Amino acid sequence: MTDVTNSGTPAAITKRGRGEKSSATIYDIAKLAGVNPSTVSRALSKPGRVSAKTQKIIEDAAEQLNYQVNPFARALPTGRTQTIGLIVADITNPTFFDIIRGAETTGSARDYTLVLAESAESPETEVTAARRLLSTVDGLILASPRMDDDHIRALAADKPVAVINREVQGVPCVVPDVNKGISEAVRSLAGHGHTKLAYVAGPQQSWMTSRRWDGVKSACEWSKLGSVRLESSKPTVDGGRQVARDVLESGATAVITYNDLLAIGLMQELQAGGMRVPDQISIVGFDDIFGADFTTPALTTVRSPLGECGTRAVTILLDMLQGHDAPKQAVSVETELVVRGSSGRLLS
Repeated sequence: MTDVTNSGTPAAITKRGRGEKSSATIYDIAKLAGVNPSTVSRALSKPGRVSAKTQKIIEDAAEQLNYQVNPFARALPTGRTQTIGLIVADITNPTFFDIIRGAETTGSARDYTLVLAESAESPETEVTAARRLLSTVDGLILASPRMDDDHIRALAADKPVAVINREVQGVPCVVPDVNKGISEAVRSLAGHGHTKLAYVAGPQQSWMTSRRWDGVKSACEWSKLGSVRLESSKPTVDGGRQVARDVLESGATAVITYNDLLAIGLMQELQAGGMRVPDQISIVGFDDIFGADFTTPALTTVRSPLGECGTRAVTILLDMLQGHDAPKQAVSVETELVVRGSSGRLLS
C-alpha cells in the first residue's frame, strides 16, 4: 500500500510535477493511489460509491497524472457520451449566438458537452451532419432546421431530438410565438401613418418565414394596412441590399424583414440611394441580434428570446435522456417589439 501523508494524499503524488503530459489509464491512477482499478472506475464514473477520503485520493492522483476521461470509452459500458449535438442553419448568423450560449450553459451545468455543426442553409448538408452527429452524441438539437419533417422524425426515432424555431408533429419543439411581437410592430406602424407594409421573406425552406408572413398578414388585416410579400435571395446583409429595389417598387412605406441581417442590408442600401429612415420609410427587423442597435439609426426589431430557446431545448433533451416524457405540445416563448430609431412617423 502507498504511504499516505497527513493530508490524506498518497506521498507518491506529491513527488511528481503537475505539468507533465500523460496518457494515463485507470490502472496508473490505481497504482499511484494505492487502490484497486475497480475502485478508481467507481470513483470516476459514479462519485459517492466510495468513501470521501478514497474519492479525494483518487481525484488527486487523476489530476497529478493529467488523466482525462474519454467520453467514447465511457460510453462503452453506459451507452452515454455526455455530449449533445446542436446543428444551426448558419454559424455566421448572429441569430444563433444566444441559442448556442443558452444551450451550452444549460448543458454544462448538467455535465454535458455541446458539439456544434452547421448546415449552411442546405437540407442535404443538414441531414448528413445530423446522421454523423447522432452516431456519437446522446441527443440532438436542430435550430431552424431546413430538412423535411420526415427526416426529423426519423432522427428522433433513433435518439432524443429537440427542435428550435419549428413545429414538427411528434417531436418536442421550442417555438417563439411571433404573433405578439408582430402585432405590436404593425400597430406601431399603423399609428405612425403607414398604410402599406412589405414583408421581406427568408429562405423558402424555412418554416419560420411562412409563420412570420402569416402573422404579418393577419396583423395588417386587423389594422387595415395593405401588405405584400417580397422574396430575398439569402437571409444576409447582402440579401437585404439586393431586395431594396423591390421594396421601392412595391410602394410600401414600412417593411418588416425575416431577420435583422436583411433589415440592416436593406437600410444601408436605401440610405445609400438617398432615402431617409424613418422619415420616408420605416424598417423593422426580427430577432434583436447582437449589433442591431449599432446601425444609424438603431434598428427597431421584434425580439425573440433566443437564449431561452436554447436553454429550454437542452432541458427538454436532457430530461428525456433521464426517462422523462417530452412535452406533447410545442413549448412557446414570447416575442416583443423593441422600438428604436429605424421606425417612426411617415413625414413624406
